[in-house]
Amino acid sequence: MGRDAATPPGRQGFRMPAEWAPHAATWLAWPHKQASWPGKLERIPPIFVEMARRLAPGEAVHINVVDADMAGAAEEALRAGGVARDRVSLHRIPTNDAWARDHGPIFLNHPDGRQVILDWGYNAWGNKYPPYDLDDVVPRRVGELLGLPVVEPGMVLEGGSIEVNGEGTLLTTEACLLHPNRNPTLDRATIEARLRDYLGVRHILWLGEGIAGDDTDGHVDDLTRFVSPNAVVTVVEDNPSDENYEPLRANLERLRTMPDQDGRPLTIHTLPMPEPVEHEGQRLPASYANFYIGNQVVLLPFFECAQDEVARQTLARLFPTREVVGMDCRDLVWGLGAFHCLTQQQPAPGSGGAGERLGGAGLTVP
Repeated sequence: MGRDAATPPGRQGFRMPAEWAPHAATWLAWPHKQASWPGKLERIPPIFVEMARRLAPGEAVHINVVDADMAGAAEEALRAGGVARDRVSLHRIPTNDAWARDHGPIFLNHPDGRQVILDWGYNAWGNKYPPYDLDDVVPRRVGELLGLPVVEPGMVLEGGSIEVNGEGTLLTTEACLLHPNRNPTLDRATIEARLRDYLGVRHILWLGEGIAGDDTDGHVDDLTRFVSPNAVVTVVEDNPSDENYEPLRANLERLRTMPDQDGRPLTIHTLPMPEPVEHEGQRLPASYANFYIGNQVVLLPFFECAQDEVARQTLARLFPTREVVGMDCRDLVWGLGAFHCLTQQQPAPGSGGAGERLGGAGLTVP
């Protein structure tokens, strides 16, 4: 990693850029686990094709596949979907499931252009969905592929449980990071120290509970997202009889008291919650906060209700240089996640966190 491999990267000047910082690429894992979308798996690959088609004009897209048969199926689907194949690469990196946000590599940048990958421990959200042995080693496999150093912080953490602004502030939830099914031997102070040492943050903000139906124990990417170094967008529920009403109101009240890394109050924008989405009697974690910020587009989950357009217009105001693309996620969320859960950004080397810099997608892995 450079100067002192024994020193955590955050102490060496590395940091995790904000999601809107220029990407070299987006990483996906081709869907194949029937148990994640029981009865609907055949409807999921076309959604991945459309995601790749929308992202590829602005950045490279890397897709992990289990074997040659899956690679062939993915190739055929991408070609039929009109995806620019010179912008998409398939890699034989086997996975147990498709949730690249949570098991995939987290990239850190240094101002001098160096990059490092963090390989946090992964236990499928508290050992809920074994096996997860293949997912757990994906960051190291990606590091080998890209020739980047890989560092293990020695703590279980999913990418969807944290949100950074690239300027030193991190958002997370007590419900997830303090849950005993992740790191039962680590207390809050130790977890905070680990986040600072390995992500290069200095200011940590804690929200409370997650949304109904979220099997991750309260990931922040279904709740609140940074949209600039000093501003967040957070979901709210207007129906007092809905089970999300009180937890989301409590999180909003916390945000109103929170400063950024420079002591300034956060600017808070709100997104509505969609109408409840259920399947086979199960409440699903449908949330507009699970959007993904690409170089040229913002992929926004739609749930075919009136709130879709409100969410689209809100994000269009917040990301004026990007096209906000709404896509029907009623089938996708049957897997208990949406676009942010399925993606992991690879920042361009040297890119930071501030501003609306678009950048190009300059990396292609053969």
